[in-house]
Amino acid sequence: MIYQGKHYRTIWFQGTSVFMIDQNALPFSFRVHEARTCKETCAAITGMTTRGAGAIGAAAGFAMAQAFLEAGTENREAFVLEAKKQIESTRPTARNLFYATDAVFQSGIVSTDAAVAEAQRLAEENVADAMKIGEYGNTLIKDGTRILTHCNAGWLGFVDWGSALAPVYVAHHSGKNIHVFVDETRPRSQGARLTTWELKNEGVPHTLVPDNAGAYLMSKGMIDMVIVGADRIASNGDTANKIGTYQKAILAKEFRVPFYIAAPFSTFDPAILSGEQIIIEERSEDEVHFVEGPDDTGAFHRVRITNPGSKAFNPAFDITPGNLIAGFITEKGILSAESLKLYPANY
Repeated sequence: MIYQGKHYRTIWFQGTSVFMIDQNALPFSFRVHEARTCKETCAAITGMTTRGAGAIGAAAGFAMAQAFLEAGTENREAFVLEAKKQIESTRPTARNLFYATDAVFQSGIVSTDAAVAEAQRLAEENVADAMKIGEYGNTLIKDGTRILTHCNAGWLGFVDWGSALAPVYVAHHSGKNIHVFVDETRPRSQGARLTTWELKNEGVPHTLVPDNAGAYLMSKGMIDMVIVGADRIASNGDTANKIGTYQKAILAKEFRVPFYIAAPFSTFDPAILSGEQIIIEERSEDEVHFVEGPDDTGAFHRVRITNPGSKAFNPAFDITPGNLIAGFITEKGILSAESLKLYPANY
């Protein structure tokens, strides 16, 4: 995507370093973070310097390639296997992460050059898939459509274009008059900080709303469709996505608003039969207790917003049952949860 007249990808691999737009700095400042080693790239994934299913997958593939570059001749196999284990422990819910590490690891068995080439190929695949998702999703969007999103599944969540926002960008670029209602997405505020930044940068009309405003908006007929991304999709269509997604799906069914998941097939996990088998990442309760932001001078501060001494529970994802999902917008077309049963045979 374009920022201040220059085309950027969210994440890229150059030399032996992984470069990524620092999402923790946005929207207040734009900077690029360099991760020089596999360990530093793992830290960037865990610390959410880079985030979003597609970006996490690309980062994991690059980290696996870094591990092969760093491995010496002595105990090489043990070194890269341990690195693979560390990479996969960074964000355990994200299917794209495992998809990438497995692919790059298998290529790395052949040669280090093959590992690097596969990591780069996966990044290019990520971009191509997102573009197709945008094209297919655009067919669902009419002129005047009002769309609700949750979390960030835009350009910053992929190498480029995104998943849930890719149809929005294609629709906007085609001249359609659309409006996006953006959930703030507590506790990390990906919607408030990232999605709104992207949409403003692209000139897409949008409005930020509290996470708990969904029922009100739908009851007033202000939402025509919901599009969100995904971190892992089971073979029956049950979908893990940012915490709060399940609530929106329930509301969408109540108010007869179509609810769509946008994701490439690298997010689908045919080995998982249902959402009950998906591991849900639990993050630090500090993310609930504290927020960060700049004051008028630009200096960042960390402020507690909860009662001191109270405990918090912070699951990063929830599971939306497949029967609440109107369709899956993929690079291969728009599929129903029922059609996913054919996934192992056809995809």
